Amino acid sequence: MEFELLHTDPQSAARAGRITTDHGTIETPIFMPVGTVGSVKGVFHRDLEQEVGAQIILGNTYHLYLRPGVEILERAGGLHRFCGWDRPILTDSGGFQVFSLAACRKLTEEGCRFSSHIDGSKHLFTPENVIDIQRSIGADIMMAFDECPPGDSEYDYAARSLNLTCRWLERCFDQYAKTQPLYGHQQSLFPIVQGCTYPDLRTRSAEFVQQFDADGYAIGGLAVGEPAPVMYEMIELVNSILPQDRPRYLMGVGTPINLLEAIERGVDMFDCVMPTRNGRNGMLFTSEGVINIRNRKWIDDFSPIDPAGLCFVDRVYTKAYLRHLTIAGEMLAAQIASMHNLAFYLWLVGEARKRILDGTFCTWKSDMVEKLSRRL
Repeated sequence: MEFELLHTDPQSAARAGRITTDHGTIETPIFMPVGTVGSVKGVFHRDLEQEVGAQIILGNTYHLYLRPGVEILERAGGLHRFCGWDRPILTDSGGFQVFSLAACRKLTEEGCRFSSHIDGSKHLFTPENVIDIQRSIGADIMMAFDECPPGDSEYDYAARSLNLTCRWLERCFDQYAKTQPLYGHQQSLFPIVQGCTYPDLRTRSAEFVQQFDADGYAIGGLAVGEPAPVMYEMIELVNSILPQDRPRYLMGVGTPINLLEAIERGVDMFDCVMPTRNGRNGMLFTSEGVINIRNRKWIDDFSPIDPAGLCFVDRVYTKAYLRHLTIAGEMLAAQIASMHNLAFYLWLVGEARKRILDGTFCTWKSDMVEKLSRRL
């Protein structure tokens, strides 16, 4: 993997760059639709490429490990061939799922023992086998195994968690060096910066991960309950330490405003389930503000979903029609809303890139944050 930093905004830390992988290039800043089990819910790959403009999608190691399982993925020739996606894929390590399974998991130095949410069967994730699983999946970018502590963790717990994550990271890179890609394309491994909301822990983590000279670096453990201003403070601190010539990936974040604030602070890559999950529940993000399509006010609004015409659903379907489908419980409503929201997110980061390159990012970003704060 190669990263080329093309331009940095003179008034902020916002960056425009380009990542090159064996499955194609990625123009940054970029948003990655979440394809947890090998699919972005309700959206055809054709539409992800042609209408949404997705350049890379994310898969989930925990879920893909449980089903279809590594044996099926290896027999298929990896996730790219299994799901028919020929562009880049990033896989997370399962660390966040470990965090979310707090009631049915046990952390030790060895790794994490957990019970499957599907059938209750017992499993063990270690730094070594998580790398092996991601080799079997075949993602272009793999994530190191970490613990994601709660946002309100006490300092002592956060420090112990970070120490464990650091030891696991060394084992991840040892296993990465001992193994090879299975399907003829290169795979990169990103470390994850942790440390909750404690500046000294975040600093120590950001300094520690640099010893691995990775192709890129991730920032984890944010947007898990801490106030947004604290999250932005942690992002700014970490990015002031991480190398300038490598991409920075903010994991699991977030709202459109979160994206713009993080881009301003030097983040290059994002993922979040919000566009599709919120879309399925009737929340639409638009270039003029946020819409709850269930509201009665849209019952006879025959205007496009978004006046910017972000993808074909915005040019074909009206707010009134989408409200009708949503109230009626039609599957098409979730598909339209998901496609629209994903197209909006990709439009937003693409527009941010243009503004960074032409020198108008900060002014444009301020205007967009004001619009995105509106409830229409």
